[in-house]
Amino acid sequence: MLSAFGRAFRTPDLRRKLLFTLGIITIFRLGAFIPSPGVNYQNVQQCLQSGQTSGGIYQLVNLFSGGALLQVSIFALGIMPYITASIIVQLLRVVIPRFQQLYEEGASGQSKLTQYTRYLTIALGLLNATTLVSLARSGQLLPNCQLDIIPDASVITTILIVITLTAGTGLIMWMGELVTEKGVGNGMSLLIFTSIAASFPTSLGAIWTSQGPGTFFMVLAIGLLTVALVVFVEQSQRRIPVQYAKRMIGRRTVGGTSTYIPIKVNMAGVVPVIFASSMLYLPGLISQFNQPKQGEQMQPWVEWINNNLTRGDHPIYMALYFAMIVFFTYFYVAITFNPEEVSDNMKKYGGFIPGIRAGKPTADYLQYVLSRITLPGALYLGFVALIPLVALVLINANQNFPFGGTSILIMVGVGLETVKQIDAQLQQRHYEGLLR
Repeated sequence: MLSAFGRAFRTPDLRRKLLFTLGIITIFRLGAFIPSPGVNYQNVQQCLQSGQTSGGIYQLVNLFSGGALLQVSIFALGIMPYITASIIVQLLRVVIPRFQQLYEEGASGQSKLTQYTRYLTIALGLLNATTLVSLARSGQLLPNCQLDIIPDASVITTILIVITLTAGTGLIMWMGELVTEKGVGNGMSLLIFTSIAASFPTSLGAIWTSQGPGTFFMVLAIGLLTVALVVFVEQSQRRIPVQYAKRMIGRRTVGGTSTYIPIKVNMAGVVPVIFASSMLYLPGLISQFNQPKQGEQMQPWVEWINNNLTRGDHPIYMALYFAMIVFFTYFYVAITFNPEEVSDNMKKYGGFIPGIRAGKPTADYLQYVLSRITLPGALYLGFVALIPLVALVLINANQNFPFGGTSILIMVGVGLETVKQIDAQLQQRHYEGLLR
């Protein structure tokens, strides 16, 4: 493996791409520590170092920003607005026929959809930046912190911070696209990978300090088992054989080949976990804006939400989280994989599944296989997502438990995809590659 990496850096073209990617990642991490104008950086650090807060319901956004959110740095919003915009544009294909038409047009249509995603990212960044400034001023971003994060409450300062945070989102989006174009791997995914990996040393150090060496090594063992499980399932797929009949086009004979349709066990990726997390954050967010004033009594529904839906170690929270992950897995797979479209494309080019008639029987068979294989994928996602919450109960870990949930799914998935791309480029240059 080490010799393969050495060959990668000895190849001039690949070395240039790797160094460019590492340079962009370095700039991205530096931006997470540059405070926004008008933010009292000393007060923020004092609140974070005192352990007075863990981020509350904004933990997922803070995870994707590499800790920049709670520091209110110029990259505080991270890549989250772009992720949200991409998911929205993808879902709109089901609702808006024009978006589906653009998707089917190929490269030209995809470029227009990408442009729409950029515009929506900036709009969401503007909205999120305004919300972040409001939460920072009201003290809800860093609960129990008595220090002022933004001392100056003037309109000019507010506008300056909002513009800075929105510009930071645009810059992150641009850097991610640069990595995709001139570097190695998917730029957006690598930036998310970097943000999550940056939190691992701090989380492991906190476990060593607070829980001791025994718990630390137990967490490492759980982490290795989780990574092995995730790698195994992410690589697992059901291969449906497809046979293409021979056809005469002019004087040439085409077709007559055998291939397969790969249906992954986890076709939805990490999107269902993000959906479920976002939906479960909404009740807590609503309850925060309905807290009683001094001298007033808390409303019963607000008290129930605070007791049951804002604590990750509560059984109701865990059950809802697991059920929503299963539901969103089926929902997302249903809108991203269309058996009828696949069946029509196969029929158009003379392809068929052995033993299955072309047309509707093929679509029904694909739907049957898809529904059967999605169940273990959904249960797997729910199980992995619950690992940090179970750890919270068993070993009294905090919400930053490093192995499990969204973090490990993204890191393993992005790592595998990036290694495959490097391996493919090495094999194009007649090297052995990274993978055996």
